[in-house]
Amino acid sequence: MSNPVTVSITRTIAPGHREEMVAWIRAGSALAAGFDGFLGHGWVRPAPDSHEWHMLYRFADEESLAAWEASPQRAWWLGAAQGLVGESHVERRTGIEGWFDPPVTTDVEDLRPAPPPPPRWKQATVIFLVFYPLSVLVNWAAGHSIADWWLPLRVLAVVLVMTPVMTYVALPWITRRMERWLTS
Repeated sequence: MSNPVTVSITRTIAPGHREEMVAWIRAGSALAAGFDGFLGHGWVRPAPDSHEWHMLYRFADEESLAAWEASPQRAWWLGAAQGLVGESHVERRTGIEGWFDPPVTTDVEDLRPAPPPPPRWKQATVIFLVFYPLSVLVNWAAGHSIADWWLPLRVLAVVLVMTPVMTYVALPWITRRMERWLTS
């Protein structure tokens, strides 16, 4: 199981084709929404007269994203914009920062900025709230079960236990409970 994946693409359009771009984006979003693991999309322009569009889409995992990106539907959709749309930058994000990115859909007409991520100190606080007790528990258990192991091997065992527990259980659990505080 992998983390959710957010793809950020900066696209440019030929001047005077705003309506075509909006229709093209909506068509692509509707197609992607039909795929398993689709979590949401969004797009925004830096200014109403900008030829640059920042587009995001998010899938539950790498496998779901790969199915969308290799699909004939996506190939058809991309082909529909030949000569109208250019791609200038693509970025994929996975990992710990994904826990603090709420899946949202933003329409192009809504040019309000997306809510900022929580301050780093709040992110660190939430991580600490689960990391410290989990570290105490796992190290206590290791001290009773594998205390005679060579230190690097014992640390490796502890990290191998803690990493999936933090990623798949502890962080999602604490983030849901602390969401209001994180976004205030």
